[in-house]
Amino acid sequence: MPRTTRGTTSRSRAAVLLTGTVALVLTGIPSAAATSPEVIVLPGASSAEGIARGEGDTFYAGDLFLGDVFRGDLEEGTAEPFIDAPDGRMALGMVADTRHGLLYVAGGFTGQAYVYDLETTDTVATYQFAPPSPPDADPPTTLVNDVTLTRSGAWFTDSRRAVLYFVPIDRHGRPGEFRTFPLRGPAADTSGDFNLNGIAAVRHGGTLVVAHSANGELYTVDPKTGDSAEVAGVDVPDVDGIVLHGRRLWAVQNSNRVTEVRLSRDLTSGTVREVITSDLFQVPTTAIRHDGELAVVNAKFDTGIPPTADQYEVVVVDD
Repeated sequence: MPRTTRGTTSRSRAAVLLTGTVALVLTGIPSAAATSPEVIVLPGASSAEGIARGEGDTFYAGDLFLGDVFRGDLEEGTAEPFIDAPDGRMALGMVADTRHGLLYVAGGFTGQAYVYDLETTDTVATYQFAPPSPPDADPPTTLVNDVTLTRSGAWFTDSRRAVLYFVPIDRHGRPGEFRTFPLRGPAADTSGDFNLNGIAAVRHGGTLVVAHSANGELYTVDPKTGDSAEVAGVDVPDVDGIVLHGRRLWAVQNSNRVTEVRLSRDLTSGTVREVITSDLFQVPTTAIRHDGELAVVNAKFDTGIPPTADQYEVVVVDD
């Protein structure tokens, strides 16, 4: 039987090898059984990584190495192919601007980002943030990894560069010319193979929160200056995407868990409230929150890079 466990702890440690078998070591985490999670299959997917919440029960999820996008229904537990991306694209983190019917998608090793019309599925805009990473580059030279939406525009992370990319959005919802924002402080650390990753906005975009995979930490970023600071007291090894609701933050970790953090009012620190694990997690990367549940994408990097699993899915668990 699938098993979901939850624990309360201030710290947990794990290590993950993305090109081999995931090794999971948890220490000091009491757990208790919870409801069985639901699995939503992405039919025909060759890989998976990002997910975005749409209107109502709708969600969107991407085929990482093909760039295609699926549309699903969380209530019905179904998904279907939606956007057939042109050859050469990738689909990592994504966010839906439901007010204007647009989907913003991070383009990974291509150094690009894409904006799709959610009614016609047409490409509205393509951005070349950085030169594409050569196929044989190890580590890659760019990895446009995740995106969040604010009132003024879309912010993208790059796991190989100490910058954020900003696409302004006018009052009619039209995306404009991008700008590159250099970072300062701990968020600018690019010493690891994969660095900045997940991103979320608080205070209507007045502050950004970013996850750093190599350091296993969270940082705040001032979008006006690029200055960053550590969110103290939070240890989230192998962190990937993040979900933010008020001061509750969920950090999705490639080491088969999702950690809930309670942020302080001034965002300078956080407290780990619980850790969610499931037998159905297989290198989760990103998530969305809907009606007290988390929909978590299984990337299955433990089968290789590119992954070679027969099926890719979204696992739904209580938050």
